[in-house]
Amino acid sequence: MMANKIKKGDTVVVLSGKDKGKSGEVLRLDPREQRAVVQGVNVVKRHQRQSMQSQGGIEEKEASIHVSNIAVSDPKDGKPTRVGFRTLDDGRKVRVARRSGETIDR
Repeated sequence: MMANKIKKGDTVVVLSGKDKGKSGEVLRLDPREQRAVVQGVNVVKRHQRQSMQSQGGIEEKEASIHVSNIAVSDPKDGKPTRVGFRTLDDGRKVRVARRSGETIDR
């Protein structure tokens, strides 16, 4: 299993595919399948049957994208960066951007 380099709530940049260059927030992660759902990226149309709760019709929603096709955006300039780990003086392990050295974890 891979270390958790991408987490829910991170701002990521799409590296390849039809949405290349777009950025958005990670809404959901599936570590087993190594896939993530990113806000506004890989939007597909689904036909929804009418029910008591919903109207029905054609609905647009985000489909998952493989984690190899996304990279965390650097907190400094917003460009894609690789993620490393550093242990702080107080013993906490935090994620750092390889591009600028900034810490990603809040």
